[in-house]
Amino acid sequence: MGAHFNLRQGEEAWFGLGYGERPLGARAAEELLAEVLRFWKSWAHRCSGGSCVVEEPWHDLVVRSGLVLKLLADPDSGAIAAAATTSLPEQPGGPRNWDYRYAWVRDASFTDQALYHLGHRDEARSFRRWAARIAGGAHDPANLQILYGLHGETDLRERELDHLAGYRNSRPVRIGNGATRQKQLDIFGELLNALYDTTRRGETFPRERWPLARGIVEHVRAVRDTEDSGIWENRGGPRHFVYSKLMCWVALDRGIRIAREHGYDTPLPAWERTCDEVRRAIIGRGYDEELGSFVQSFGSKTLDACALLIPSTGFLPARDGRVQSTIEVVKERLVVKGYLVRRYDGDDGLPGGEGCFVLCSFWLVKALALSGRTAEAERIFSCVLEHASPLGLLSEEIAPETGRLTGNFPQAFSHIGLINSALYLAWAKGRTTAPGLAGTGEG
Repeated sequence: MGAHFNLRQGEEAWFGLGYGERPLGARAAEELLAEVLRFWKSWAHRCSGGSCVVEEPWHDLVVRSGLVLKLLADPDSGAIAAAATTSLPEQPGGPRNWDYRYAWVRDASFTDQALYHLGHRDEARSFRRWAARIAGGAHDPANLQILYGLHGETDLRERELDHLAGYRNSRPVRIGNGATRQKQLDIFGELLNALYDTTRRGETFPRERWPLARGIVEHVRAVRDTEDSGIWENRGGPRHFVYSKLMCWVALDRGIRIAREHGYDTPLPAWERTCDEVRRAIIGRGYDEELGSFVQSFGSKTLDACALLIPSTGFLPARDGRVQSTIEVVKERLVVKGYLVRRYDGDDGLPGGEGCFVLCSFWLVKALALSGRTAEAERIFSCVLEHASPLGLLSEEIAPETGRLTGNFPQAFSHIGLINSALYLAWAKGRTTAPGLAGTGEG
């Protein structure tokens, strides 16, 4: 079955493909296309009169990133997929091929904030309703999974499809994700921070959601001293990851803020003591004086790009000596070619290699912008953007040897980082006229 169209300049032909429906005529198809275009043009971020916080030359890439995040969201459930693909390899021919077509609590929380900061309030509200349903369905924060299907599916067991060769013979091809069984303490801080973030922009934290938030804080108090698998879903055994502890502190801090600002009943003195205990543990056991840097886990010498997020959470000021020293050590040990950033420099218990994580480069941009090192941040940001596809899309990683995009594509994390980097650079320059200005803790 086939069709051939021979068109001259100025001519047009419509081709419709459907099942069980009466085909559209040319006029109806043209009207439908016009309706679709009107929707997307009206939804996309736009500004006028030079007042936009996101300035050229990266304005259009920020708009495109917002569209990517919108398209990764399920319009019915409010869930937000981490990526649109599965098993695109982090290194061609290698085994690090994962299925990202699910809603991670972490990734979705970051996506929610990025869309909110661009002024897309409806999408943010839709995510918060999804989060409330997921958390409520778990009945106990201890039962909250780190990822779900877009319609709330909980059985996401990882399977390998041996009959498929994979992209460029990169086996195995996987469906499902084994990380669903992992314990990752950071999700509680990211979720509460996303919920709190909107209250700083004039929205009220609903009273009916306070029991959920309070339950999360109490759960964090109970598990804060336990080990977990960390943000990178380490398969080499649980540890006391510094980033996980940092986000435990964020969960406590944001819970305390919500309770204070809304007058909700809570044992504030006990929460404050726990918050201070976690803070002292991070500084005392997570900062290595010899290295001059925060490390990946308590007592280790491994460096992790997650340390770049410390100032944006409000845990320490950007100009704190420990933060600045950490930035320099990250640049020395994790940065390739002056702008590509590896996630960490230790063993993660997995075979094969990987490229540089796009989001981590954007974290470096944020940390530098917060530090007042705007020119350096702009240079790195511009270099990373040169790797975007002709359509302005980014995958999970960049291969430093070739500059090629690798991993699942398009990746929400990467486009979240692009949006937030542009916003932080704008704030560093004092451009604060646009709605949805961010403050602390976005991804």
